[in-house]
Amino acid sequence: MDKDEIKKQVELLKSKDSIKGYEALKLLVAASNGSDDAHSYMEEFFSMIDDSNSYIRTRALILIVENAKWDKEGRIEEEIERLLIHITDEKPITARQFVKLLPQLTGDKPELRGYIMEALKNADLSGYKEDTMRPLIEKDINEAEKKILEIDRGGKK
Repeated sequence: MDKDEIKKQVELLKSKDSIKGYEALKLLVAASNGSDDAHSYMEEFFSMIDDSNSYIRTRALILIVENAKWDKEGRIEEEIERLLIHITDEKPITARQFVKLLPQLTGDKPELRGYIMEALKNADLSGYKEDTMRPLIEKDINEAEKKILEIDRGGKK
């Protein structure tokens, strides 16, 4: 994907049309796996994690993690606390998707392992309904912690 196409897809991430936004996300994730071209939009992704729309926040969080391997200037380290707030995002689905990304982030940024594990351990889940979402998020957190520990022992990302 050329730079103009990446720019177009980044703009579509904020689309009110969820299908277009999701398609843009898929294309940018694929582009992020092969090159650092989408990484040049990290500031844009960081600005999106505070969006009122949870779909836009989720897309941004995914792309930040997907581009962590290209983040040589330490932008993620600078913003780690702002990112980790999304472990308990107001929308449970955003929280769940982000928690599932944390082992990948730890694999690409092992120096953040302590921050991430601490945030998972101290996540206040009291804002979620006990009988529905809270058990699911607790399970996601436990699975993420296990995967991070596996990475520490030399397992796969």
